[in-house]
Amino acid sequence: MLNEYVRVLKAKGWMKKNLPFLYTWHAYVGYELDLYESFRKPKTITEVAQQNSLKKDLLERWMDVGLSIRYMKKASRGRFRTSRSFMLPSGKKNPQSTGVILKEMMELHIPALLSYPAIMTTENKQIFDHEQHGEVVAQTSSILEQVAYPVIHQLVKKTKAKSVLDAGCGHAGYLKRLAKDFPDLLLTGIELNDGVASEARLRCQEYPDLKIECGDAFEWESPESWDLVLINNLLHYVPQERRGDLLKKAGSWLGQGGGMAIITPMRHAKYGKQFSSVFNSFFSAFDNLHPIPSEKEMKAIAEEAGLKVSSIRPVVKEGGWFAVYLEKQYN
Repeated sequence: MLNEYVRVLKAKGWMKKNLPFLYTWHAYVGYELDLYESFRKPKTITEVAQQNSLKKDLLERWMDVGLSIRYMKKASRGRFRTSRSFMLPSGKKNPQSTGVILKEMMELHIPALLSYPAIMTTENKQIFDHEQHGEVVAQTSSILEQVAYPVIHQLVKKTKAKSVLDAGCGHAGYLKRLAKDFPDLLLTGIELNDGVASEARLRCQEYPDLKIECGDAFEWESPESWDLVLINNLLHYVPQERRGDLLKKAGSWLGQGGGMAIITPMRHAKYGKQFSSVFNSFFSAFDNLHPIPSEKEMKAIAEEAGLKVSSIRPVVKEGGWFAVYLEKQYN
């Protein structure tokens, strides 16, 4: 009898611990199908189902959850509307919507983590599809950019840099901001994914002197030296044994007195251990993604590349993301 009671207590405990998932699931579905936008003004479930070609019974179930967690509320005449809009992701038409984080979590992170029983008992890890997922990863990286950009801005001012190269520039958010704040800067971005590079060029059309090149950082050759090289959100794509080579290559682009800024999650760091450990678990589920670095590893690969770590500062404490600044060493 006691064992049965303990079993029920444990089951109740796990149900309680998983309540937050309801909020995440509801927000993900709402973002993916633009349901929060559809219900911004009071409408019936039938109206929204017909307008968006949705299954009415499943929309009703989604609404039931929304009412229970107060993301939705009842209006008059059998209609419903979105509640707490401030806390919810905006629609997919907004490129700045936080819904892209939910999309990455639900379509990439959680499925990969759920695959652990299979990959821990076999030789087969997953393969990260850059063509399929490169766009959403670039979008989520742009949110990190919001909090990391002030660090880059400060570095440009402090070092009086005249040129900046961004290796793995994604949608070129950092470069676009720098072009706006420092009109005289020489700016170039390198991006491996052709589709992402094309989108970056599109987004930077108003800055014709800002160049975006599609290429592999390991192979790219620079005709000039650079004052500041950025390597952001990139190291987990690079095998640990090749990271020293990457920094050595990037260091070859630096001129006298040049420096390198790396924004990356770090494991076993002072802040954000919970999320950084989950990031590390996610990356480790793929053959072509790799563990995030520790502070000790960062210093070791910097030394291997002839660079010195001069500062490490948190940019997102909750997520374990840090800005690492490296300076080129001269004999």
